[in-house]
Order: sequence, then structure tokens, then C-alpha cells
Amino acid sequence: MVLALALAAATFLLAGLIIDHPDPLAPADVIYVLGGSRISRALEASDLYASATAPQIIISQGAQESAENELAARGIHVPTEGEVARDILVGRLNVPAAAVEVLPDVPDNTAQEAAMILGRVRANHWSRIIVLTDCASTRRAGFIFRRTLGPDIAITARCARTDHYNPWLWWRSRSSFRETFYELPKLVAYWCGLRG
Repeated sequence: MVLALALAAATFLLAGLIIDHPDPLAPADVIYVLGGSRISRALEASDLYASATAPQIIISQGAQESAENELAARGIHVPTEGEVARDILVGRLNVPAAAVEVLPDVPDNTAQEAAMILGRVRANHWSRIIVLTDCASTRRAGFIFRRTLGPDIAITARCARTDHYNPWLWWRSRSSFRETFYELPKLVAYWCGLRG
């Protein structure tokens, strides 16, 4: 009985810490697709675009493996996550090419991704942004983007409907357990002031 109560308390605590519970979707100026996904976030961005939630999709290049530089030196280009996502959006999901942009810079972390679009947000006078990430990362991504872009920009951190992470049952599968305990220290580090 004590173990069950402790597990219930831990579940409540972790779910409340990790998952951002955003306001219902409202029209936004842009959908920003964070790196870390080739397909699920692109599919979600396509559905949001099709429902006229936002007129523009910006995609991160995603992280780069060090071996990609070696291949580039040999004249071999490996498509980035962003390029793959853009090809799916434009080539397969019929999102107009003019509505999809892949950022040229390669980020190392979520804070860099937020910093990469700060100038664009200001130049375009955007006031509402939807940030697509993993379900387990919504609280951290929302926190970072709000801190970087400032209080005048409404941030809605969302995850793809195909992401099956369940914060209330995080201990029931190896992948959910791993995601929870991978995400929690990163979130705490950003709360303590980590900037990059």
C-alpha cells in the first residue's frame, strides 16, 4: 500500500513537472518544429497548417553527427532531419513550398533553437508561436522559448499526436521511463539558469 501511494505521488509530481498543459490551440503566426524528429513533428505541423492554425512552418535542421562533417569533406551530403521533414511536408503532404522553411544553422540544444529564431520573431512582429517537440519535453521547451523570446510572445508547446508518451504512466514502459529520467534533469538545469 505504501509503495502504491509513493508511486502515485511520484507520478503526479513528475507529470506535473514535465508536461506543459498549454491553452487550447489558437491561431498563431508560425509553427516551429524543433529538431529531434524526422516525421512525427512534421506530420503534426502539416495537420496544424492544413487546419489554418498558422500560415508558416519553420523547421530546425536538427542535431548533426560529427561524422557528417567528415562525409561533407568527402563531398557527400547526408540529408538533415530538417531537410527530410521539409521533403515530407512539401513533397508528400502537399504543404506549399513557400510556407515551409528550414533554418540554415545547426543547433546543439533547445536554447540555441529558441535563440536562432529570436531575430526573425522581432523582424516579423510575431506574437504567437506554436513549438512542436516531444511530449516529455513540452514543459522544458515552453520554458526556454518563453524565457528567450520574452513575455510579449505567446508560446504554445505541443507534441505530435503520434507521440505516445503518457506522463501518468511513465513507469510502465522502458521508453517512457527513460524519457522521464532523461528529461527531468535537463528541465531542472534550465530552471536553475542553464542558457545553452
